Amino acid sequence: MGNRAKEAVSRFMQGYNCAQAVSSVFADDAGVPEEVILRAATGFGGGVGHTGGACGTVSGAVLAIGLLFGSTGPGEKEAKDLTYDLTREFVARFVRKNGTVSCTELLGCDISTGEGLARAREQNLTRTLCPRYVEDAVEILEEVLTSVTSGQSTMR
Repeated sequence: MGNRAKEAVSRFMQGYNCAQAVSSVFADDAGVPEEVILRAATGFGGGVGHTGGACGTVSGAVLAIGLLFGSTGPGEKEAKDLTYDLTREFVARFVRKNGTVSCTELLGCDISTGEGLARAREQNLTRTLCPRYVEDAVEILEEVLTSVTSGQSTMR
């Protein structure tokens, strides 16, 4: 496990949500204050606000991609296209490794329901399963970014 992945898992285990843990370790690269990324990522935890949708680790990675390469307006088609390409590549690799990006499917229960959330807590799923997804997301994102940034001095 790389240093950035270790740091992300450590943050997750300290209580940051999955999206925060993944995206915040890319703050320096994006030139964005960590507190801004942490705030922006908050609602993506638990599959977007505990709805069981897209895994927060995936959302955190997509947030980082946007901060690194995203467009700031309609005239930046290249930046938008690159962001979409990197996002698709990230998602494809995450799915290849884990079978899905669905929080519900990754956890094996639907945390958008009281019963599902109680089961996830009883079985300690966020502490046994999610650290691996945090690690995977950071490592996959690093691989995807390396393919774009090799030879470039800065990402943005």
